Amino acid sequence: METEDFASDAVLFARMRAMWQDVDPVPAELVDRMVAAVAVEDLSREYALLTLVSGDLAAVRGETDTATLQFSDGTTSVLVHVTATEDGSRRIDGWVDAAALAIRLSQGEREWSTDPAEHGRFAFDSVPPGLSRLRLVVRDADGEMHDFQTPRFEV
Repeated sequence: METEDFASDAVLFARMRAMWQDVDPVPAELVDRMVAAVAVEDLSREYALLTLVSGDLAAVRGETDTATLQFSDGTTSVLVHVTATEDGSRRIDGWVDAAALAIRLSQGEREWSTDPAEHGRFAFDSVPPGLSRLRLVVRDADGEMHDFQTPRFEV
């Protein structure tokens, strides 16, 4: 193809674009809605949504001794109760509503693992204060396994 062909194609495409903008313009809010929809879809896939169930988020970092958090990705929900212990560490009690095969708690390079007990209950003892994240391997209602990961939260 010669350079003239590319120039004529560019002119043709510009005319077509102008025609469609007149006949069927893109709604003004479409781009913003699509960006938001893609961001939400990505968030639900990458991170579970954090919902504070009781207490105050600052309470996890403040003087209060307990906080309860709920994480959900729409198919799996995890309830976490953080309690300060006498030695300054934290105890984390949790419950998952799906069949969990593995549960890990991580803080930076440190990691603890546990197996869920009956009814999806799990616990971690002697966890130092700091940013933490739960990672679970769960089996959904269809029998397929998938990873569930919470956003980082302060214990």
